[in-house]
Amino acid sequence: MAGLRKANAYSKKRVVPFTRVSKKRQKSFIKTVPPQKIVKFSMGNPQAYNAGKLPHELIMISTEKVQIRHNAFEACRQFINKKLDKELSGQYVFNVVPYPHHIQRENKMLTGAGADRMQTGMQLSYGKSMGKAALLKRGSKIFFIAVPRTKDVMFARKVLRQIKSKLACKTSVLYEKKE
Repeated sequence: MAGLRKANAYSKKRVVPFTRVSKKRQKSFIKTVPPQKIVKFSMGNPQAYNAGKLPHELIMISTEKVQIRHNAFEACRQFINKKLDKELSGQYVFNVVPYPHHIQRENKMLTGAGADRMQTGMQLSYGKSMGKAALLKRGSKIFFIAVPRTKDVMFARKVLRQIKSKLACKTSVLYEKKE
């Protein structure tokens, strides 16, 4: 089985949201929906956040229009959650904010000798669904982290800086202190 196409084949393209799944099969544009790769959207200790014990909030936002695939979100989620859990041991809240609804299509092309007999090129090139992505506008929230102390803010910023290479867009981190 071949791997995924590079993210830059999709990430900066202007796209119409492709999400139409109907209960009636004939009316559904999408016949098969790929499974969601993101396992959890909320991690940490939400009770402590609701009680006001986590006043320092960091929000990572996108500074450009982009689509980010669900496997990139899952890779970032695993990395951030592992680092926060090791350092802060349950005294944090971490959320993945966007939900990937947009279904990406791929027109499979074969390569190698004899491959020309099996494919139709661009004729009927609608493509099969191969993954999901979240369509983000400029200023959209990507990740949300809440921590208890000021020194933890610096650690969380460092962790968010480390995952920038996994995302297909320029990002910035906003800080807010709740009273």
